[in-house]
Amino acid sequence: METSAQAQKAESRSQNAESQGRDTSPFAYAEKVRQDLFASFSSGVVAKNAKTVAIILAGGSGQRFGNAGGKQLVEIAGRPMLSWSIAAFDAVDDIGQIVVVCPPSRAAEYRHAAIDPFDFVTPIVMAPSGGTRQESAFSGLEYADEAFEFVAMHDGARPLIAPEVISHTINTLKGSYDADGAVVATPAVDTLKIVDKGVIVGTPDRSVFWNVQTPQVFRSGVYRRAQAAAMSEGFMGTDDASLIERLGGKVLVVEGKRDNIKLTLPEDFFMMSAIVDTAKA
Repeated sequence: METSAQAQKAESRSQNAESQGRDTSPFAYAEKVRQDLFASFSSGVVAKNAKTVAIILAGGSGQRFGNAGGKQLVEIAGRPMLSWSIAAFDAVDDIGQIVVVCPPSRAAEYRHAAIDPFDFVTPIVMAPSGGTRQESAFSGLEYADEAFEFVAMHDGARPLIAPEVISHTINTLKGSYDADGAVVATPAVDTLKIVDKGVIVGTPDRSVFWNVQTPQVFRSGVYRRAQAAAMSEGFMGTDDASLIERLGGKVLVVEGKRDNIKLTLPEDFFMMSAIVDTAKA
């Protein structure tokens, strides 16, 4: 059930939208999502003073997805999944470079299928993935131009990320001088249970829990130091923000969208396709 605060927040958003004459129905929202997704493929732009490098992690084996060829080249609406993620960052003017981290043995294949067929304007370089996500992130950082002040880490398996969410996350960090990073997340909406050996032992207050997504944006110098410290000390984080957190850094949360799905299991693919395929009609 919704808390009183959550209900009031949702009502306020609805009233604001209505007062501005916008259609707030779920059908109108779905249509906007579709239009924005396809528009990103023809919206490439790079500002003269771009400050951010994007690192897209595409090195996973996709074992849980169950496809022998992995998942990065699985087509959504006729386009490889990886190309959707690249297109979203290509449409953000503050992104001055995109680093795609993938298995070195498949770099040429990925470029041929997911990059070359499209008119991306942002410079794209390939970096070899490592044995773990964290090692892949470190490798991507090695190939990123050190001149950029900010680095945006993104899972290539989240192809439906919206360019405006990327921009908002970058700008949130830029506008908070005492913060080291900003991550996209959504508030928990399900009831959470603490379980020990199959038995419920508690029900925490879900209002303090958020589901973290990507992109996760950091000040480049801070992130490089955090990565180096983690590697030298043998710390393996579950996401990039945890590397900053363990050093006492301040990481902000930017509310994202629940349709920023990560393709992990076969059912995730059908949800993504349902969003995108209808746009072709």
